[in-house]
Amino acid sequence: MEQPINVDDMSIRQINAYFRQHDESRLWPVCGRFNAAERAIRRTRRNGFGANGGLEYYLAVESELSRIVNAA
Repeated sequence: MEQPINVDDMSIRQINAYFRQHDESRLWPVCGRFNAAERAIRRTRRNGFGANGGLEYYLAVESELSRIVNAA
């Protein structure tokens, strides 16, 4: 997934929408067992990230998404 150009100016909602729009959970290795993007967003919010949105939040969700996919 390619990082959007203006991620610093994006709100949390916009970043979440971006990840949901580009979700590829239906592909290997997750194979449609769950929505990886939604799971990553929930875990990131639960861990306290996302107060300001922007690049920090984007990178936290992307990192969590990588962990989820690699563990599947």
